[in-house]
Amino acid sequence: MVTPRVKAAGGFAAMKYVLARGRSVGTVALYKRLRSKNACKTCALGMGGQAGGMVNEAGHFPEVCKKSVQAQAADMGRTITEADLARLNLDQLAALTSAQAEAMGRLTFPIVCGPGDTHFRRASWDEAMRIAGDAFAATNPNRTFFYASGRSSNEAAFLLQVVARAYGTNNVNNCSYYCHQASGVALNSVYGSGTASVSLDDLASTELAVVIGANPASNHPRLITQLINLRRRGGKVIVVNPLSELGLHRFRLPSQTKSLVIGSRVNDLYLQPHIGGDIALLVALLKGVIEAGGVNDTFVNQHTDDWAAVRESVTSLEWDDLVERSGVPREQIDECVRMLCEAKSAVFMWAMGLTHHVHGVDNIRALANLALARGFLGSAGSGLMPIRGHSNVQGVGSVGVSPQLKESFAASLREKYGITASSDAGMDTYACMRAAHDGRIDTALMLGGNLWGSNPDSQWSTTALGRIDTSVSLTTKLNQGHFNGRARTTIILPVLARDEEPEATTQESMFNFVRLSDGGTPAVDGEMRSEVAILSDLAQRILPHDRFDWSMITSHDSLRRAIADTVPGYGGLGDIAKTKQEFQIPNRVFHDGVFPTASGRARFHFVQPPANERSANEFLMMTIRSEGQFNTVVYEEEDLYRGTTRRDVIMMAADDVARLGLREGDPVTVRSATGSLDVVIAEVDIRAGNTAMYYPEANVLVDRVIDPESLTPAFKSINVTIEPQSPAQSH
Repeated sequence: MVTPRVKAAGGFAAMKYVLARGRSVGTVALYKRLRSKNACKTCALGMGGQAGGMVNEAGHFPEVCKKSVQAQAADMGRTITEADLARLNLDQLAALTSAQAEAMGRLTFPIVCGPGDTHFRRASWDEAMRIAGDAFAATNPNRTFFYASGRSSNEAAFLLQVVARAYGTNNVNNCSYYCHQASGVALNSVYGSGTASVSLDDLASTELAVVIGANPASNHPRLITQLINLRRRGGKVIVVNPLSELGLHRFRLPSQTKSLVIGSRVNDLYLQPHIGGDIALLVALLKGVIEAGGVNDTFVNQHTDDWAAVRESVTSLEWDDLVERSGVPREQIDECVRMLCEAKSAVFMWAMGLTHHVHGVDNIRALANLALARGFLGSAGSGLMPIRGHSNVQGVGSVGVSPQLKESFAASLREKYGITASSDAGMDTYACMRAAHDGRIDTALMLGGNLWGSNPDSQWSTTALGRIDTSVSLTTKLNQGHFNGRARTTIILPVLARDEEPEATTQESMFNFVRLSDGGTPAVDGEMRSEVAILSDLAQRILPHDRFDWSMITSHDSLRRAIADTVPGYGGLGDIAKTKQEFQIPNRVFHDGVFPTASGRARFHFVQPPANERSANEFLMMTIRSEGQFNTVVYEEEDLYRGTTRRDVIMMAADDVARLGLREGDPVTVRSATGSLDVVIAEVDIRAGNTAMYYPEANVLVDRVIDPESLTPAFKSINVTIEPQSPAQSH
């Protein structure tokens, strides 16, 4: 079995890494940027802003993690030269790993690649923008799409969607369709809001935290501090994950001396269900709560609807079937029920381990049913909390980067700024990809991100994006998507990072907290421009003056006033650059048992455990990220917390490896309905019958099957077979 070279996550190993990155880019310079009044560039947990870097909304200092350092240092390192572009042709660029692409450095000048070109070449801003503007001007708006990552500011994201709608399309989407769209759909159906129902204060006061389908030790390390602090004040933590993760067992907090030296336990109970067994487990827990007399009848009767039908359906299910489908022994289920019934408050948190399924929406509804039955919603210290990824992914959605605006939002844009959206329904992210594959997209704009790497079925994605005539990407660095997802003409424009912006920007955390980032000076020399400046330039080239209120884009301040005028809950944004008053968005955190639904009550949903059928020789595979990775960006090949030193591995239970007559390190071919991948075996502690592989490398195996409600691909549940390689194959 692979053995990590550390006995606990975080701690000295993380500190050593931070010091090494400091030396590589300048320790003092790195510290100053981490402490500047700018929101953290990485996860949506939120940090920084006007309280200063490394400070959260509760005033805790130092709040920093390895992810923060990685992102910051990446913007401060080497830069790409024209010689780099001349040295590597398109085929060589397409063969780069994510880590190799990341190591190329910062893009500091526009580059272009056209039909017949063998290399990317440097272009002037005038040339690049002329090509982009001409492409959009010549294209039917219905044959375009606009896409945004969650790294952009609220100002840039808002401008992106209003330009698109003034241009004539609602094909406006963002990366959340491939991560937490299932959360938004489910939560809206439960309590009328698609965001977390808790604040950081709720997490700091709860008695119980349930972490399901998430690995915050690797992906949101600062959240581990909250879990450890919860246990220290007498609370409990339950972790649900098919794979036993080192960082969810033990973590060394650098900010706490005792924890740094000896480590801190993270969980009180660790459940390992089958991949896709979450609904069966959650229904079993609800059944157990009912049988134990743990239902909060007062809350249920006063604040919820549709309980009777759900109760009847749950009580009719057989224990043996639920246990078998979940993969969790009955005694562990009973222990979890006991902890749920003893707690007076609880916060349920999850990530893509719940959303990346064909039944992702129902996964979250099943979790919400459990929370509602115990009364763990609508009061202080309790609620539902999706653990979101990119730092401003929630803000991007809030300011309208979606195929369909809420009517009140659309009406405000129309009445106050004369922007009338097309009457045609817009396409979500996957629908845009399908349209591209069918030859129905001529021009596309990507505001950050790696759309190619975020899609299932990598070969299909390459074909789809390759059929677009012209694509325009705004980015700080090059990634695999720029090379493998090339359009016939590809334009890549270098942007300033958040802490380099000439004007202040704003971001929204997963706790519905809006921060103000001051910006600053560029960390490297070059021709980078702000995202807003680039989008404003494009708008001038493609929009007739009678279809757009140009006063909106004279400055970031004017954009914020427009956001305040039109976006529900964002009224405090208009003067934030002057007042410096960061704020909690109103009407999203519920402490009075009243919810923004038609009835003012939350709603139970009937959820049926799926079959998760597979043949006798098949395994269920989930894609996962490593400790040295953020989304599609891989900073280092080693996964420190899992003990793997390479990414071409399939993680398997020792019993499964032995059953196949194989050994750890053996080369195998993994096959799915969409493709195959040659990897080696790594034995890990995972529920038998289940496997894990690294994202995005394993995307070639991910079928294009989506949740029918959220339209999210099922990255976490893929049927695969595993075949030993012949000696000829392995050499």
